[in-house]
Parts: sequence; C-alpha cells; structure tokens
Amino acid sequence: MSTTTTINPATGEKVAEYERITTDEALKKITKAQAAFNDWKRFSLEKRAKLMHKLADVLEDNKETYAQLATTEMGKVIGQSRKEIEKCALVCRFYADNASTLLADETIKTEATKSYVTFQPLGVILAVMPWNFPFYQVIRFAAPALMAGNVGVLKHASNVQGCALALEDAFAKAGFPKDVFTNLNVRSKQVKDLIESNHIVAVTLTGSEPAGRSVAAIAGQNLKKTVMELGGSDAYIILEDADLETATDLATFGRLQNNGQTCIAAKRFVVLDAIYDAFLELFTTKMKKAKMGAPTDEDTYYGPMARADLRDELHGQVEKTIAQGGRLVLGGIVPDRKGAYYPATILADLKPGMEGFDQELFGPVASVIRAKDEDHAIALANNSHFGLGSGVITGNEKRGEKVALQLEAGNSFVNKLVASDPRLPFGGIKNSGYGRELSGYGIREFMNTKTIWID
Repeated sequence: MSTTTTINPATGEKVAEYERITTDEALKKITKAQAAFNDWKRFSLEKRAKLMHKLADVLEDNKETYAQLATTEMGKVIGQSRKEIEKCALVCRFYADNASTLLADETIKTEATKSYVTFQPLGVILAVMPWNFPFYQVIRFAAPALMAGNVGVLKHASNVQGCALALEDAFAKAGFPKDVFTNLNVRSKQVKDLIESNHIVAVTLTGSEPAGRSVAAIAGQNLKKTVMELGGSDAYIILEDADLETATDLATFGRLQNNGQTCIAAKRFVVLDAIYDAFLELFTTKMKKAKMGAPTDEDTYYGPMARADLRDELHGQVEKTIAQGGRLVLGGIVPDRKGAYYPATILADLKPGMEGFDQELFGPVASVIRAKDEDHAIALANNSHFGLGSGVITGNEKRGEKVALQLEAGNSFVNKLVASDPRLPFGGIKNSGYGRELSGYGIREFMNTKTIWID
C-alpha cells in the first residue's frame, strides 16, 4: 500500500499518513464524477446557490479546525490561516449570489428572429492545486466551476492531504451530491493518465512553471482546455514621491506574508535612486524586527517554509545571487533549529542576470533593485519572463496609474499589495500562465460559450 506522509514544517515531526489510490481507482472515481455531472448540470442555479451558501456556513463554522490544520500541514501563521478560511467563504457567497448574472444569456442583434449567446457547463474539471493556500486555491476553482454546473476532481499537493480530505468532507457536509467534488490522492506522475481520461474535459493548475508546462503539454496533446496560474516575480516600483513608512510597511508584509510563499507576493522592489538608500535602511529595520517563530503563536509575523527541501533550494538561490554580485544586507543564514525555517533576507543592488532578479524566490527573501528614473524602473520591472502581479508605490495616484498601465502583468495595484478578489479577474501573462480565475471571466473559462440562432 502506497501512502503519503505529512510533516509539520515547524517541528519536522510526522503529522499523518494518507493512503494513495491507484490510477485505476482514480479513473473509477472520475467515471463516477461524470455520472454525477449528468445530474448536477440539471440543478437550477437557485439550488446550487443554496448549497454554495451552506458550504460557506460549513467553512465558517469549522474555521478554527481548518485553520489549525493548514498551519500544521504547511506552516502558515495561524492568523493568516483563519483569514484564508474566511476568504473561502466569501468566494462561495459571491458566486452563490452572482452566478445568475454572470452567466445570463447575452442577446445579440442580427438579422435572425432571435440570436443569443448562452453559457453551458463542460463536465468534469481536473484541478491540480498547490500547498501554499491549501483551502483557498481549491475553493477559488471549485466555487465558480460548480456553480456553473461543472463537477470537480482534485489532485492536491501531497503535503496537505489533510486539507484535501477536509475540503471533500466540507462539500459533503454542505449537502452537495456525492461525486460532485472528489479528492484524488495520487502522485504527480499519475496526472497524465487522469488528463487522458475521456471524462476529463479541462484542467486547471496553480503551481510552478515546470509543472504548468508539463500539464499543459499533456492537455494540449489531448485537445483539452487549460487554465494556468504559475509562478511570479512581482515587481513593485517605489517612486521618489512615495511615503517611506507606507512603502516599507507594504514591502515587509508583502515579502513575509504566508512565510514568503505566495505567487503574487511582492518579490522585487525597484526603487528610484533618490530614495534608494533611505528605503533600504528602513526596510532592513522592519524586516529585522519581524518575528520569526512558531506559526501557532499569535504574535508570530512569519513561520517556517512548507518543507525543508524548499528552504534549502531557496538558500541555494540566495548564495548564487551573492556569488553573482548581489549584496547580502540581512539574513541569508539557515538557522540552527528544528523545522524548515529561513530568516527574513534582503539582497540589494541586484541586476538582470542575477538569480534573485531573474527567478522567483519563493520564500522570505526580498530583491532590491536601484533604478535611475521612472522609465528605467518600468524597464527593470518588465525585464522578466514572469507577468503575474505588479505594483506601484507613490504619493501621486494619477502617476501611479500611468505607471501601472505600463507594467507587463495580469494585475497591477497602486499603493496596495496585489490580492485576488472574487469581483475581479485574476491571472498572469508570459510564463506566469494564461486564462483567468474569479469574476465573470473566471466562471466562463470552463463553459461552452454557445451561439443560438433562430431564423
């Protein structure tokens, strides 16, 4: 019997073992999901909405249990785990309340007696999800997909299988029909066989660029729709008119939230020369004061990384950047303690070609880059094969908007950290992926946009 073991990243101790299923068992579950879809697609939006509201209730009623589970399995600071569950409930309620509007038929005037566009569900959607937001990433896919009449099968990350099972149980507690949402505890190498199943009509993946390339290639060979939300190396431009207290507060939280493990986290700080030294000094002070500790402690600012191997990989990137000429300002030393901890780290004076400039640093490491002027800052920010999020910190909102419009990313925020919001589309360009989640754009990704013509 094959199993997967979850490890508490704060202590290095075993949490639990979960039995994996074989490919044949997974395919049988997918067949059952297809049968469930044939009934589920006939449910009215009103019936689906009632169940989605009930799911939100289940999430809220079990918030502390789910939050503690996420913290135990992947090390998220407990306060942020609670907020993650709250956001899951918010997304469920948004789609329950708005799906009928978002999916309303669109009448198109033509020479026909009647012509319009209608949106119909596709079927069984395979979701390949990461560990960094073990509840929210799944709900972000499942709430719109299921409200639209699709059904979902989940291949979650191995180190958060407790969260995966908790989600499956939450859907059951909410009263969703059996097999409308199914967890598949399989290995990554089994995903190819799942995608090739005749019952899988589309795939959504949130994860690394290599994982996205692999899954997209298999889906493409099988002519199946995909949505990819991949890595990011988000650049935040700090203009010379920015308030330094505000800028460094945003920079500190942006780099340390979720223990630095967020695709849309602020990672590269492109600072204009006039305030570069002052920004770096104050930023260093605040990063140094941020408390690293047990994620279960209420006053911990950031906790361990999700796994020791990920921490070691990040440290290797830090050392490579230093060897390439980057300046280590803070941190950069693996602490002598149990758990996958890594200290708040700042690498300064980075340039294109350096690891910390070119690649995603998925952990509590900030890259600080000097820019001569606004145009140079925009060019540096756009000098990336990623394009997920971006930001501008300035005292002039109109100037910030002008700069934001020039940044090559799916999301550009002014004087605020990039965040996903169910009312707005979320996704990237370049190697950060394609397609959109959330809002009306997201719910329509896995729909048949169908033309009806009546002569």
